[in-house]
Amino acid sequence: MPVFLDFEEPIADLFEQLEKAQQTEAKGKVDVKDTIIDLEAKIEKTRKEIYKELTPWQRVQTSRHPERPYTLGYIKALTKDTFIELHGDRNVKDDKAMIGGFGLFEGQSVMFIGQQKGENTKMRQYRNFGMPNPEGYRKALRLMKLAEKFNKPIVTLIDTPGAYPGLEAEERGQGEAIARNLIEMAQLTVPVICIVIGEGASGGALGIGVGDKVLMLENSWYSVISPENCSAILWRNWDHKETAADALKLTAENMLSNGLIDGIISEPVGGAHADREKAFSFVRKAIKQNLTELWKLDAEERVNLRIEKFSKMGVVEG
Repeated sequence: MPVFLDFEEPIADLFEQLEKAQQTEAKGKVDVKDTIIDLEAKIEKTRKEIYKELTPWQRVQTSRHPERPYTLGYIKALTKDTFIELHGDRNVKDDKAMIGGFGLFEGQSVMFIGQQKGENTKMRQYRNFGMPNPEGYRKALRLMKLAEKFNKPIVTLIDTPGAYPGLEAEERGQGEAIARNLIEMAQLTVPVICIVIGEGASGGALGIGVGDKVLMLENSWYSVISPENCSAILWRNWDHKETAADALKLTAENMLSNGLIDGIISEPVGGAHADREKAFSFVRKAIKQNLTELWKLDAEERVNLRIEKFSKMGVVEG
């Protein structure tokens, strides 16, 4: 049985009924085909109704769904297993929370970079829960400069609860590493597409988030702080996380209306985890379309437009 979030309880109840009906049918004693068809229709209808108007907090929950595809899942689907991962920042070590490498996408070589979460307890620890250290951002920058050297486009996939806040990370220059990426990404001469596929928290997300096109999946979020941490700062507990999620304006719709992203990629009804292949196809279409447009511009024009776009953010004209 799939994993259901708390607001999906009506769907979970119907799924339980469906499983019982399928078990009865498997025994072959009672004809329940009509019941199964009816339950499947109810599940689809209920899912559409629930996902039609999710609250900001519910979108945050959906972005963290344990069955939601992560960066490697997208890369393997987009490159059809031609992806070659590259390792190390040539300074400290290879950060497992940040992955990157070349892969063939629609007949052209593309540098894919992104944060990778783990799919089980052991892998979550191995990937440091998708929270990169400074060497992760330095590895990402090394790979971006490599792509620039060979005139290959860059696609970054953002999914992190934030950069790792440990003492060792700060000692090795976490802030400097992220800041360096911001200034360097702004000046890359090749097309850069950034896609928030899950959580886009703080500088940890922004460290690979400066591009010609910044896109968000429908049920992802992008903010300077998570709702829980915002609640903890303002109210000294997590009880107001839903209020914080609403106040932070962190959904894709909010970000687009505020001019902070360039587009929203639709998800299948029920979220990317409900139909992975369809989610992959939506992302593929968005990347293909935007790369085609970006290649029409010369390098200098792309860089100028990118810098201009980010320079306008936060500026209020009276």
